[in-house]
Amino acid sequence: MMYTCMFLGQFSPAMAAAEEMCNTLTKNVLEVPDKPFLAMTMEGYYSMKMHVLVRFGKWREIIDTPMPDDPALYCVSTAMHHYAKGVSYAALGQIENAEQQQVWFYESLNRIPKSRKFFNNPALETLGIAENMLNGELEYHKGNHESGYQHLRKSVELNDNLHYSEPWAWMHPPRHALGALLLEQKHFDEAEAVYRTDLGMNPNHQRCSHHIDNVWALHGLAECLKQRENASDEFSEITEKLQQALKKVDTPITSSCCCRKR
Repeated sequence: MMYTCMFLGQFSPAMAAAEEMCNTLTKNVLEVPDKPFLAMTMEGYYSMKMHVLVRFGKWREIIDTPMPDDPALYCVSTAMHHYAKGVSYAALGQIENAEQQQVWFYESLNRIPKSRKFFNNPALETLGIAENMLNGELEYHKGNHESGYQHLRKSVELNDNLHYSEPWAWMHPPRHALGALLLEQKHFDEAEAVYRTDLGMNPNHQRCSHHIDNVWALHGLAECLKQRENASDEFSEITEKLQQALKKVDTPITSSCCCRKR
């Protein structure tokens, strides 16, 4: 439910699903003495709320969200909170605060056992995507655009190589952030290729990872086509799909990622 509603641009039901997961994964559930596998395999779901808040650009809400009160038990969630807070501060231009969250994020990784899972992937491998998205957002908003893009391209690569799961372990496609920030600096050709891959409009990515007609990538592709000559027919087609997708959202969609300032 959370994954689907995020792609539909529906914040309220996505958040309700995330809150339900948090309310389910209490300490007495994760700390059953004879069932240590519960924490090892399930605790990462507690952090799903951060994906929803980042997806919809709820920067102040992320910053105000308390950290998990047991960083040893909620070790994956602790790292995810630092990731989300770092991205939030970067998007708001509060670079020193973002850099502090970056430090705490790396410290939190040291508390995660190698055996800890995040869906059916090792948690540390999945959090490699968080690492590169956080570093990419921070570098970009510091004005180091190319360095930021390099980190975000790495996050795309890592995400593409996760073990298959339904839904995907990383809920906020890195391509949506990469495309949005490429567009902001008028790198239209690469941004267009990024969106086409996400939408499954080229053979550059495995079919099971395509996000067909999702509102975020449609918005980005429409922006790219608007800038390109001799694209009027496809622009009309994509715009029509975008308008249909926008009828289902419950929040304004102005970019493929809320990290973009303009």
